Amino acid sequence: MKRGLVLEGGAMRGLFTAGICDVMMEQDVLPDGIVGVSAGAAFGCNMKSRQVGRAIRYNMRFANDSRYSGIRSLLTSGDYFNAVFAYHIVPQQYDIFDDKAFESNPMEFTVVCTDVETGKAVYKQLTHADYDCYDWIRASASMPIMSKVVELEGHKLLDGGVADSIPLEYAEKAGYERNVVILTQPKGFVKKHNPLMPLMRMSLRHYPNMIEALDKRHIMYNQELAYVEEAEAQQRCLVIRPEKKIPIGHISHDPHEMKGVYEMGRETGKVYVERIKEFWSVE
Repeated sequence: MKRGLVLEGGAMRGLFTAGICDVMMEQDVLPDGIVGVSAGAAFGCNMKSRQVGRAIRYNMRFANDSRYSGIRSLLTSGDYFNAVFAYHIVPQQYDIFDDKAFESNPMEFTVVCTDVETGKAVYKQLTHADYDCYDWIRASASMPIMSKVVELEGHKLLDGGVADSIPLEYAEKAGYERNVVILTQPKGFVKKHNPLMPLMRMSLRHYPNMIEALDKRHIMYNQELAYVEEAEAQQRCLVIRPEKKIPIGHISHDPHEMKGVYEMGRETGKVYVERIKEFWSVE
C-alpha cells in the first residue's frame, strides 16, 4: 500500500500547508510520495529533504528583500519572485537546501506544471537536487502575468495549478492507494471565473491553449474539488482543510502575517496527525 500526500497550491496560503507538513515531520508521519502543485511543490520539497521550519524561515527572512520578490524584481527580471535569487541563491547560500538528504530519501516527489503550448499538465518526478530540479519547482509555482515562461526539457511551463490544481486523481493512477490531501481553501469554497482574464489574454496571447485553460480553470478546479469530496466520502482519502478562509493574499510582505498562517497550519497539523497515522496504517 502506497501512502500519498497531495499538496494544493495557493501562493502564500501554502504556508498553512508548510505548518502541517512540519508537524508531520516532527512526528515522523511521512508519506511514500508527494505530488505538489505550485506552493505545494515549493514548500513540500522540504519534506523530502526533512527540513522542518525552512519554508517559514526563509519567507519571513526575505519578505521585504527586493532581491527576493517584489515589483522591482518583476520589472527588471520579468518574475515577481526572482528566478535566480529566490530559487538558486537562497537555497544554495542563505538558507541551504539539503540536496544530499533530498536525494537519499526514497520518498517520491512529483511536481505539477502547465505546458503553455498545450494547456495540459506536465508531471515531473524529481530525484536529483540540481539546477534543473530547482527550476522545475520554480515552474510549478510561476504564476501567469507575474512570471516568465520557464523552458525545461522541451516544455514551456507555468503554474501547475492552471491544468491540475488538486492532483488526487493523478496520485491514485500513479499507484498511491491511501492519500492525504491538504487543501488551502475551507469547505464550501467555490472557485469563480478569473476577473483578470483580459490581462491574461494579453500577456499570453501567443499561447491560445493556455488562455483557454485559464479561462476554464474555475470549472476544472470545482470538478476536482467534487472528485476529492467524493473520494473523501468513500474513505479513499483523508482531506485536511482550513476551518476558515486563510487570512493572507496570494502575495504578502508581512512576516507576522506569514507566521500567523504558518501557525494556523501547525495547529491544524496537531489536530490531524493521529488521524493521518490511523489512515495510513490501514492495509
